[in-house]
Order: sequence, then structure tokens, then C-alpha cells
Amino acid sequence: MQGTIDGFSYGLVTPVVAFLMACLGSALGLRCTMRCLRTRRAWKPGGLALGAASIGSGVWTMHFIAMTGFVVIEAPVGYDRLTTFASLVVGILMVGVGIFIVGYRASTPMALLTGGTITGLGFATMHYLGMAGLRLDGGTIGYDTVTVALSVLIAVIAATGALWVVVSRRGFLASVAASLVMGAASTGMHYTAMAAVHVHLEDTVGVATGERATELLVPMLIGPAVFLLLASVAVVVDPLLVTGGGRKRPTGSAGGPCGHSGVPAQRIRPRPAYRDPAERTAARSPRRSPPDLHDW
Repeated sequence: MQGTIDGFSYGLVTPVVAFLMACLGSALGLRCTMRCLRTRRAWKPGGLALGAASIGSGVWTMHFIAMTGFVVIEAPVGYDRLTTFASLVVGILMVGVGIFIVGYRASTPMALLTGGTITGLGFATMHYLGMAGLRLDGGTIGYDTVTVALSVLIAVIAATGALWVVVSRRGFLASVAASLVMGAASTGMHYTAMAAVHVHLEDTVGVATGERATELLVPMLIGPAVFLLLASVAVVVDPLLVTGGGRKRPTGSAGGPCGHSGVPAQRIRPRPAYRDPAERTAARSPRRSPPDLHDW
């Protein structure tokens, strides 16, 4: 028999919170990526790794917040812990590959397309590996192939679009737009993929309340949520990550010793040393040409 699926057992609370968490992780990760695109310093790999971890954690948190609202009316829903955490690790690694490609080869369209494709596939892999950890008592999960392909396509196109905004545009508004696109991509991919799910039950087990899934998922979400909080603090504290660029010197000033600005050296005229006050007075007085003899 076919099971009855409800993906919104808590109403609009889980979709809205899931979308906000996806946008938060995407915003942090894309700001780090945008900053790293403008520098060649030694901490660039660390910044890209922080960006990948932020995006992966945000998307993973979004997925399982949304899954707290998923219930099958006729059967209890549970999760395998090992597979669930494996989806987090694999997703971060795949997103990291895409972010590093864009971070080091963003000037070429092929690198942008490759990085966006791998990032989108990372979203899809994270989702379906997490779904592989779902356990139903007396039931199996199946998928509609066409809808699954559509969900993957949504993830790839939207992830590529978000990275294109980061590469081609600069500033706070560009990063906000890119994070909204990526957050909508991951959330849209999730609910499109969930529309492909159908459940086949071997026998009727009894009505599930969904508490079992909530008890398992809520503790798992604490770690990624704390990481996103710490990443937010790191981005807010570092002004270079917030502004997306270095500090600019005032226009028309020249750097001097110890970073102070001053008058250029070629414009400074040395003052003559006077031994007698009379010489100083004569120097300040206007010079007059000697009288012409014809004036007499």
C-alpha cells in the first residue's frame, strides 16, 4: 500500500526557518569567497575552506530542519546517524571543490561553469545521501526519476548563477543577492526532490506522531548551527570580509614613514639657515632693482 506523506506537519515554520538557515550559510560562504577572489595572500585557502564549510553546513542544516516537518502518517520515521553525518561531510567536500575552482580560476567561464556544477551536485548529493539515512518501519522509499532530475538541474543552475554574481559583481548588495539565490536554490531543490518521494508500506504499523524524528534531528543540528554562529562572528569582526575589499587611502595623499600621509618629498623646499637677524630681515623684504642712471 502507498503511504500518506506530509512534508509540512508544522505548517510554514519549517520551510521559512530552513530557507533562512540556507541563506545564512550561503551569505557567510559567499562573502568569504568574494573576499578571497580579490587577494593572493597566504590565508586564501583557509578563507575558501571556511566559505565551503559555511555553505555546506547551511544547506545541510536547511535540509534537516525541513525534514523535521516530514512524516509518514502510517509509519514512524527514523534516521541512521552515520549516514546522516556522512551526508554533511560529503556535501562540504563537494562544495569545497567547486568553491576552490572558482576561487583560483574564476576568470574563465569554464571554471565558473565547472565550479557551479560541482557545487550544485554537492547540494543534490547531500540531500539524497541524507535521504538514504531515512528509516521507515515496514516501508520503503521510491523516487520519480523526472522530478529527481529536475531537482538536480535546479541546484546546478542556481548555484552557478550565485557564483557568477559573486565573480562578476562586487559589494554588499551583490553578496546579499547571491546568498538569496543560493538559499532559494538549495531550498527549492529540497522541496522539489521531496515531491519525487513516494512511500510503499508492506503492512500497516500504526500512526506516527513524528516525535522520534524530531528527537534524533534536533541534537544533530546543534553542531552546524554553532559553527554558523561562530562563522558569523568571524565575518562581522573582520572588516575586510564585511566590505569585500581592502582599506583605501584618502585621495591625493601619499604614504610616508610608518604609514602617515604627508607632502611629497619633491615639493618640500629646504629653509636657508641665517646667522644674523639682519640677513633674515633682508631676505624677507622685497627685492628692488638698482636705479637707472637716466632717471636722475
